[in-house]
Amino acid sequence: MTKEKLKIGEKSKSRFEFRTFGRNFDEAAYLMSRLSIPVPENVWERISEETYILSTASEAHNIKIRDGKMDIKTLVQEVDGLEQWNPLMKGEFPMKTEVLENEVVPAFQVQMPSLEKDVYTLDEFLEIVKDHPDLLAVNIEKERFGYMVNDTICEYANVWINGAMVVTVNSESTEIEDIKKTIKDLGLEGVENINYLQAVKRVVGMIDKKLAN
Repeated sequence: MTKEKLKIGEKSKSRFEFRTFGRNFDEAAYLMSRLSIPVPENVWERISEETYILSTASEAHNIKIRDGKMDIKTLVQEVDGLEQWNPLMKGEFPMKTEVLENEVVPAFQVQMPSLEKDVYTLDEFLEIVKDHPDLLAVNIEKERFGYMVNDTICEYANVWINGAMVVTVNSESTEIEDIKKTIKDLGLEGVENINYLQAVKRVVGMIDKKLAN
């Protein structure tokens, strides 16, 4: 079977991912920049502000809001320590109550109060999150640098989680063996795979565990 040729910045079928977070990945970032093939200018550097919604009861749903749009991904499986995430829903605020009840609330996996309005703005939705004892909205700022190594989409990024800065590196592809080779080439063998959801929970204290370094 011919493997899919990935193009950075474009959609492909569901990918596997290795990602980790810590205080310093300068060596991996240097190797990533040297081993990378040329990539489109629009992925050289990207800056964004997002809000992640954390639930104490959910470990398999990555829920974030950017530019008034909600994006939920769900963890499908783990193979050889690599995670595969699939899109679960995409929506935009103002959002109808039926969408919130049928597509968003189930991802929290906690009991929610009744939604009395027909439509909710982003601010109204975040107030509901703020008032819930098992939910937490976290402000995330990202400065991302894109690369392509061994036909895997790679990234080095500075991430501010409620103002606390950490760094992350990742490699993702539809091909597991390509990711494994990239992990080795970047000197990341043995480093813990930590996804965004886990990293943010660790930084804000929802999970009592350190990052990779």
